[in-house]
Amino acid sequence: MEKLKLTDMNKIIRTSISIIFACNSIFGQTTDEKYSEDVKSVDTIIKAYYDVVSGSSSDPWEFERDTYIHSKNAHIIFLDKKGKAELVTLESLQMDSRLSDRKDFYEKELKRKVSQFGNIVQVWSAYEVRNEPETTTNNRGLVSIQLHYEQGRWWIDSWTNQMESYKNSLVTTFLTKE
Repeated sequence: MEKLKLTDMNKIIRTSISIIFACNSIFGQTTDEKYSEDVKSVDTIIKAYYDVVSGSSSDPWEFERDTYIHSKNAHIIFLDKKGKAELVTLESLQMDSRLSDRKDFYEKELKRKVSQFGNIVQVWSAYEVRNEPETTTNNRGLVSIQLHYEQGRWWIDSWTNQMESYKNSLVTTFLTKE
């Protein structure tokens, strides 16, 4: 085996140190560092809310990001076509996603109405569900999202979702108001 020259050894050491620092900065980021921009304002957290569920079938799920934008005991309620409420946890929604194949799925916000009193915010958001990002559909829903501001950031505390149907034109009504 040949002896390595001192300059070759220095190159190897510098390269190794560079790789260690690069990996540390990429993989060593804390959750706060990765997602702090998502929770700086009501606008950014609602954008993140839609981003975490939207993507192509080849995109990875963003469970860590989704968990980060929600408060620990967030309530999630889905109303069925008859208006019956079903309470689920964020953890159970994520588990269902982990157990199924990811499909192309995009939620596109259509309109938003925000009411704020102190550190409490109520967001009404109409959206459309798509299989392709630029294709419009009639598969629409309305979500009521409750947030609070604490520790220098916004948290999603709960949301209630109802889909529009031929018997229920809630999104059409919401889009035409104001």
